[in-house]
Amino acid sequence: MALVGKKGTAARSRAPMWVWPALWGVVAAIAGWLLGQVEPRSGFLTALWPADTSAAGSLLQIVATGAVTIATLTFSITVVALQLASQQFSPRLLQEFVRDRTTKSVLSILTGTFVFALSGLRGVNSSQPVPTLVCLTAALLGMASLGALLGFITHMVSLLRVDTMMTRVHDVTDRAIRDFYPAYDEQPDLTPDDLHLDTSEGRRVMADSSGFVQFLDTDALVAAARRHDAIVRVVVRPGDHVTHGTPVASAWTRGGRPLDDEFTDAIRGAVVLNNERTIDQDAAFGLRQLEDIAVKAMSPAINDPTTAATAVGHMADLLVRLAGRHLGPAVHTDEDGVGRVVLPDRDFRYYIDLACGQLARFGSSEPTVLMALLRMLRDVAISCRDDGQRAEVARAADLVAGELSRELNEVDTAAIKDHHDRVSAALEGRVEEAFTDSNGQVRSM
Repeated sequence: MALVGKKGTAARSRAPMWVWPALWGVVAAIAGWLLGQVEPRSGFLTALWPADTSAAGSLLQIVATGAVTIATLTFSITVVALQLASQQFSPRLLQEFVRDRTTKSVLSILTGTFVFALSGLRGVNSSQPVPTLVCLTAALLGMASLGALLGFITHMVSLLRVDTMMTRVHDVTDRAIRDFYPAYDEQPDLTPDDLHLDTSEGRRVMADSSGFVQFLDTDALVAAARRHDAIVRVVVRPGDHVTHGTPVASAWTRGGRPLDDEFTDAIRGAVVLNNERTIDQDAAFGLRQLEDIAVKAMSPAINDPTTAATAVGHMADLLVRLAGRHLGPAVHTDEDGVGRVVLPDRDFRYYIDLACGQLARFGSSEPTVLMALLRMLRDVAISCRDDGQRAEVARAADLVAGELSRELNEVDTAAIKDHHDRVSAALEGRVEEAFTDSNGQVRSM
């Protein structure tokens, strides 16, 4: 099976940015109130905070003010990071910052510290004993806030490096490939052709909203099709943009029964739409982000072919992994082995064109980029599993070489032709000839 009903990743949080700070704020308010009810009856607790209530109030005010100041600085750094990522790399990378766990953790610590200090300050009264536990906890939270700020700055400095961004996108995309694509050798029990679906008899299900397909809930689709003794063929993929009133699926019922509202709503509900794409079930979006970085690097304002070539290296690894996976439409069965849901999928040509298309055109006058793309295709050629994949690699190599600008000199032209020949050699199994040279040009940038 190609796509399964899994959600979430280990590296990122799907919750909106405000959820974690809000929860920690509530916990901090409750904790501040509860600790304020504990009277320091023992001499040990009193010795931990020998000062009076005036000093306790000052401490809590300082902690609250410091938490707000640090939160403001953290927010400012985040806004600058988002601006840099959008302008210099790709606007589609912004969701990586929004879903970053470190950012949410830091904001949660600062929110909790501020709310705890205010909650504790409410219980400071000169006529009552000093709330020792509140003061000690507030002091610890104040130091934790300072540590969080230092950690956040270190994290952002690392995160804003383009190499770090590309590595994060690569790793998440690789996880999506491993989670949602079966190995090439795992041949499916059923194929769409085995179901013998007559397209003229299928009942279309139209979208009742617009947006990008973010998630396909396969389990819900199979369960709904089983309940209604039907077969559902989804006609959209994760990452596709759907417009209200356009088809998202077709359904075949036994005896040609009409679709009832419950079945139609279940199909629509399993096709989750949102206003932006995510990589979780959409490996193509990861390749899109990497190519965006490469294309942006080739813009006249940045002019950084080395970054573009590095992005191509990450795409090469992902394409090699895709070559070892079973792509194309998949049939999902119920517990009795009956085919219930047909999910479409992108083929190998789509991924090859996605990695090469735009960058080859934008980098037509830069031999470094064209040679990087041809090296990528040579590496993929070694991993091809069938003649269909090899044909796509050969076609892409011809297209990349065909983008060569006529303004390049003879030396650059010869180098690009040599890299194109190495792709052909790799496709024909002449590995030594494809990878060996005297100066390391076929691997270096």
